[in-house]
Amino acid sequence: MKLRKFLPGKLGQVDPVIPVVRLQGAIGAAGGPLSKTLSLAGVAGLLNKAFKDKEAPAVAIAINSPGGSPVQSRLIYTRIRELAAQHDKQVLVFVEDVAASGGYMLAIAGDEIFVDPTSIVGSIGVVSASFGFDKAIEKLGVERRVYTAGKNKVSLDPFQPEKKADIAYLKELQLEIHQVFIDMVKERRGPKLGDDPDIFTGKFWTGIRAKDLGLVDDFGHMGTILKQRFGDKVKMRLIQQKRGLFGRGGMGAGISLGEQTINNAIDSTVATAEEKAMRARYGL
Repeated sequence: MKLRKFLPGKLGQVDPVIPVVRLQGAIGAAGGPLSKTLSLAGVAGLLNKAFKDKEAPAVAIAINSPGGSPVQSRLIYTRIRELAAQHDKQVLVFVEDVAASGGYMLAIAGDEIFVDPTSIVGSIGVVSASFGFDKAIEKLGVERRVYTAGKNKVSLDPFQPEKKADIAYLKELQLEIHQVFIDMVKERRGPKLGDDPDIFTGKFWTGIRAKDLGLVDDFGHMGTILKQRFGDKVKMRLIQQKRGLFGRGGMGAGISLGEQTINNAIDSTVATAEEKAMRARYGL
């Protein structure tokens, strides 16, 4: 894509307005109307609106995400790149606290990535975590009864002892997804990447080290960079989700206000707890 430069001060030209989209939170499948989880379903409308602004020379995306679902991360990334090509827009990404794992996959959708020196960046890898309860239910005298058609339908069941074959199969899946992630980073960052062998090991760094490794382009905050690129009179327009009386999208049909409020509270609490646990991996 050809990157366009805006020349401020031209006779008759209005002050440039840059649409801003915030991608904040853990990444996963869409929850309830007030879900804090990032998903394609939740951000597609915001992205469409931002990129359809014909007068805007670029779209700015602020990212603050510890990662999550590789599928949703890739879907959002792909949508950003499709819209950028369709509308011939430059995409400038600004990392706040963290862009790690799936959060970094979102970041590489940018033509340029800016960070704070203290931002956490990287974690290019795949993780799967669970608990094993087989010994606990044995002590409680609980018998697990599962009936299946298909010998692998209960692979990695947390209530049964681990099987080497199940673990090996899970590793195969992780390696395939990891390779997709690696290929995406190489395609987007290309010759900017350093030759450090740790880049694709799941390790993460501060913005300072990430710049040395070529994972990001430079230091800078959104307001400052946009003024440098598009003039002191540049304006930022935050693209926000419209909310109905009962939250995003309104109240579900056939659901009472009390039930909707409880469901929203549960979704929000679970999403917040998951995000806090993910951020804790990076010392945040």
